[in-house]
Amino acid sequence: MSLSKWSRVYYNKMIESIAFYPALIAFGFLILSYVMLQIDFSPFGKEFKSGLSWLSLKDANTARTIISTVAGAIISLTVFSFSMVMIVLNQAASQMSNRVLNSMIENRFQQVILGIYIGTIVYALFLLSTIRDISSGVYVPALSIYFLIFLTVIDIFLFIYFLDYVTQTVKYETVIDRVKKQTMHSMKSNFQEINEKVPTWENMPFVEIKAQDSDYFQSFNSKRLLEICCENDLFITFPFKQGSFILQDTPCILIHNKGNITQNILDNITDCLDFFSGQPIERNADYGFNQLAEIALKALSPGINDPATAVLSLHALGALLKYKLTHKLPFLLNDKNDLARIYLPSSSFLENFEKCIVPIWNYGKKDQYIQNQLFETIEQLQKLDSKNLYKPTFEMWLDKIGAEKNLI
Repeated sequence: MSLSKWSRVYYNKMIESIAFYPALIAFGFLILSYVMLQIDFSPFGKEFKSGLSWLSLKDANTARTIISTVAGAIISLTVFSFSMVMIVLNQAASQMSNRVLNSMIENRFQQVILGIYIGTIVYALFLLSTIRDISSGVYVPALSIYFLIFLTVIDIFLFIYFLDYVTQTVKYETVIDRVKKQTMHSMKSNFQEINEKVPTWENMPFVEIKAQDSDYFQSFNSKRLLEICCENDLFITFPFKQGSFILQDTPCILIHNKGNITQNILDNITDCLDFFSGQPIERNADYGFNQLAEIALKALSPGINDPATAVLSLHALGALLKYKLTHKLPFLLNDKNDLARIYLPSSSFLENFEKCIVPIWNYGKKDQYIQNQLFETIEQLQKLDSKNLYKPTFEMWLDKIGAEKNLI
């Protein structure tokens, strides 16, 4: 693995980690503590403290006691908050789907709150190391200590709000709505109106690149890959869609060119491909469809038996399928000269429809509530299909659901 590919893969893993924002914020608090100490020990700070006697802490032991108490309290607060997050994640995994954990772990708000807690601890510990036993009391950082007390008050109010926020995030409707919004954002960022085009280089000779490991094909560095294609007059075909699991030594990319392709070019192209596990919705909207379908199926399982949650997922899927009626990922990617260079297949509306709706129909065959909601959702999708592209499919399923409803 080249340095550029290694850095790209691990950069994405790092920024998606639950510890990324807390680490950044803690580092910011470390800088803040240094700035506050510089102000405290500056001539301005000394003069300011001398003019306000209530701001002067003459006793170094008192200062240490305050800082130690605050640090211990915030550590307890942080441990409790992390425990709550873990409990929420465990509950979501057991009752919905462990695939939704990523969207909950990547929640920026709770990461920021935890970062502020950790930052306050870092601030207090760094401050504690600067206390000096001098009779004048000038070198006791009074301003920094009072600012620490202010931060502690803020942390307490944040904790109260954090309690309410965490309890809300585990609600089914909140999780489903978050997955729906992430999927819709991914589609609106990457999709285009349906425009069927086919590659013009299919009959050209090609060289295969095989998968180096058995893993999921997540994405590729499109900018760099297009540059390589332009520089060497290449055309590329991906035989698999994003999100496909590709076995080792399976051809995962076809490189079309009339001339010779050097090993260096092949290595550069290989470095552009990203293979790793997980289901990042921002990279592939299909993962959002899959997660919503899984939530619905889990809710319809005998152990949970919660049709209302399944209907919430069904409604979210209906909103996403409505957008996909007229939009999809572009098959062809063009270079800077507007020449098609890369062919990447993507899932169609029918594929997503059958992958998500059909299992829900199967699991909820004997539930009148589920069948009614399926019928209404498909009926609305049929009315929105102004070009009648999927009329036979909709009519078939409406007839099938209608017949099943009569047997319940």
